[in-house]
Amino acid sequence: MQPQTAEKKTTVCQVEDRAALKVARQCLLGGQVIALPTDTVYGLACDANNEHAIQRMYEIKGRDEHKPVAICVNNIEALRRYGQAAHLSDELLTRLLPGPLTIVIERTPELSNRFLNPSTSKIGIRIPDFKFIRDLCSVWHEQPLALTSANRSSAPSSLQVTEFRSLWPQLGAVFDAGQIGLTEERRLASTVIDLATPGYYEIVRAGVALKQTLRLVEKYGIKPRQDIGQIL
Repeated sequence: MQPQTAEKKTTVCQVEDRAALKVARQCLLGGQVIALPTDTVYGLACDANNEHAIQRMYEIKGRDEHKPVAICVNNIEALRRYGQAAHLSDELLTRLLPGPLTIVIERTPELSNRFLNPSTSKIGIRIPDFKFIRDLCSVWHEQPLALTSANRSSAPSSLQVTEFRSLWPQLGAVFDAGQIGLTEERRLASTVIDLATPGYYEIVRAGVALKQTLRLVEKYGIKPRQDIGQIL
């Protein structure tokens, strides 16, 4: 199947199309922002170390530049490359990821983009449990993708590509996997957990798989820095 063309020549590819990864990689090389599915909601992605691309992502979302975005990588090794995770065991990380979770830790110098979350030294890192985006990370030579939800700021997250159609003309391409999930709970997006302080955690955003995440980190002796009863 050949990629289709939507209004204003926005390329729309089905994720199973053989050309989809090649199209996505070419968009990233050109500094463009793309939309693609994750294991929670549709996201916007770009090269995390491309200054222009990060600025463009913020413009498309209408997002305050002081609000951070996450990065997406393919495996635990890459997570450790871009985030300071020496205090987190491989056993814990491989039980948490891949999955609908964003782990916030201190960043490493490998993330050199001065426009990537300039107001904090931390970085949220995702390894989504979705084949297309992880395959894209692989063909992107294990470099990080900046990742945020595919919607205007303050608007609901998107479970299908038609829900953010107004953004299409500003995107290099849209990659369609149909509807993600069958319930509105999916719009909660990933749970965001701050694990930057050894031995402690803080829930930054309650999302998908929150209770499972809490049970797991506490099993490994990591304690809350907040009143979890107010979150559950």
